[in-house]
Amino acid sequence: MLKFIIGMAKAKNHLVIEFLENVSRTALEKYQEIIRRYIEGKNGIYALYRGNRLKYVGLATDLRRRLKMHLRDRHSQSWDKFSVFLTIDDKHLREMESLVIRIAKPTENWTTTKFKKAENLLNRFRKDIILYQRQELNEIVGIEDEKPVRKPRKRISRGKTSALAPYVEPKKPFFKIYAKYKGKDYDAIVLGRNGTIKYGNKIFSSPSLAAKEITKGSTDGWRFWKYKDPKTGEKVLLDNLRKG
Repeated sequence: MLKFIIGMAKAKNHLVIEFLENVSRTALEKYQEIIRRYIEGKNGIYALYRGNRLKYVGLATDLRRRLKMHLRDRHSQSWDKFSVFLTIDDKHLREMESLVIRIAKPTENWTTTKFKKAENLLNRFRKDIILYQRQELNEIVGIEDEKPVRKPRKRISRGKTSALAPYVEPKKPFFKIYAKYKGKDYDAIVLGRNGTIKYGNKIFSSPSLAAKEITKGSTDGWRFWKYKDPKTGEKVLLDNLRKG
């Protein structure tokens, strides 16, 4: 029995506007004229299955022609069911195909897909884990300062000199500063060599610029950030450094 599942999107900004799912290969061969009315000239993503196992994923700006082709090409004997997902346009088709292939890893897709404009966070993740583990170890053994994992390579975001430079000791590699904003805790690192502030993957030349990255507005960073007083261990305003 042929079972059609056709979904219609009500909002214009929906990506998938119609779909036809888990239809047998026999139905495609026998009822091509019916299916043609649904998909001819339309673009979208299609999937070929053997039983319940995904075998191949592809994209097409003419789904009818592409499915008909798969009845006789190198994939012709590898599938017995198919699904099609019609999209409102072809703007993100390539990324959709890449996403599905990377997650599902269909056995008949030979090429490795890429996201052209996406950043792979793995290297940043590894560096941040190393830095986090070293900071965590410092706190466990009661040491405030430690050599940074590596010298920052990024340029200071704004300004030629650091506002904190006159108030830090170059011999101390770094120390942490803390802030609380809208109920959320934040921390950053003051690099003792030049007094710049590392927050996330950016380097800032002043406490106020680092604070603005969080608040998204003009902020007095000297009274936004705190640091641990080495004598008392309590967190005090960064402004205390200027008071001597």
